[in-house]
Amino acid sequence: MSKRQEMREKRAQQERTQRIMIIVGIVLVAAAIAVVLILPNLTPVGTVANNALKNGAQVGLNGMGDPNASVKIIEYSDYQCPYCKKFMDETEQQLIDTYVSTGKVYFEYHSFGDFIGAESGRAAEAAYCAGDQQKFWQMHDIIFANQGAENSGQFTDKRLTAFASQIGLDAGKFSDCFNSNKYASMVQQDGVDAQSAGIKATPSFTVNGTLVEGAQPFSYFQAQIDPLLKK
Repeated sequence: MSKRQEMREKRAQQERTQRIMIIVGIVLVAAAIAVVLILPNLTPVGTVANNALKNGAQVGLNGMGDPNASVKIIEYSDYQCPYCKKFMDETEQQLIDTYVSTGKVYFEYHSFGDFIGAESGRAAEAAYCAGDQQKFWQMHDIIFANQGAENSGQFTDKRLTAFASQIGLDAGKFSDCFNSNKYASMVQQDGVDAQSAGIKATPSFTVNGTLVEGAQPFSYFQAQIDPLLKK
């Protein structure tokens, strides 16, 4: 074999090697994309806790009680906040039973945007979407019942959709709302409104405009509400 032929053969071999490497690279990239797209759908949802639901009727999208009540409480909360769950577990039902269900207090829940992280925002969106089907408070409860470590995957889109199924939402309507990010701007506005109200942490509340900070016990709220009812 002449030197020229040897060089041609060597060049051809290099070209074949390059083509093989390109093909392998394309296959690896395609495989990586497939994993990103398919794996979330294969990952198990895991156990979904569902505590007993509150005895309160939804008013509007995210309210409860008489909108014309003389006392109005607005909560700013985050579904990933452990103290927000503490308030829900220990105080909220007493407020509902004593004041809200009797028409004395109107109670409204708002998120604090994506205060703790993206999962906070998506959980809030899911609750508002459930509100479209008159099940805001059921979604609110099941989200808190499944709270875990912050931004740990407890509130992925797939799990939030599983919660929706658990409380009996129409799957198609929920999917249309949730996947279209219908309430994304509302969740962000919640954060803006909270900051405008001087709120810096969750949970925080306004009771007829007066700021109440932290997961206070029922007796603390009672001391704020009763004087207002006597006016």
